Amino acid sequence: YVKSTANRPPSSQRGLADNSAWSAYFLIKEGKLTDGGAKCPKTLAALRDAPMARIPNHSPMVLFSKLTPGTRIPPHTGMINTRLVCHLPLIVPPGCHFRVGNDTRVWEEGRAWIFDDTIEHEAWNQGATDRTILIFDIWRPDLSDDERRAFAALCVAVDAYAGNSTWD
Repeated sequence: YVKSTANRPPSSQRGLADNSAWSAYFLIKEGKLTDGGAKCPKTLAALRDAPMARIPNHSPMVLFSKLTPGTRIPPHTGMINTRLVCHLPLIVPPGCHFRVGNDTRVWEEGRAWIFDDTIEHEAWNQGATDRTILIFDIWRPDLSDDERRAFAALCVAVDAYAGNSTWD
């Protein structure tokens, strides 16, 4: 899930960069349908009405996230607070937990959790089998349509200025 890139500083994910212990199967990545998405049309249909951010070359992101037994995702934060992150636990063995800020929860299959990932968060799997969740981003509901369009335009402008077509 976390990939190292030459043009970015080293990841703060302490040992999980380029490590299959935390892996992802993308359905939509950086706003583009993937081969995985083409293979999961019912999942995408279920998300059709979700208020996902639409930013060229950035979002939405929709993925299945797998965390192997004994793996801990260390505390970290996201960078952009214009979105909220949705986690829908699908396969959860006993011993899987998730913390956002001061709130720690046990994962419950089928019970979604939406959070602001600019607040420090972490997850761990102390179970005996893989934990799998569906992750997707949505706009913060307190942003107006004008603010959403302005933020998307800002991202496009930053990309153009930097000569990039995508963010890492």
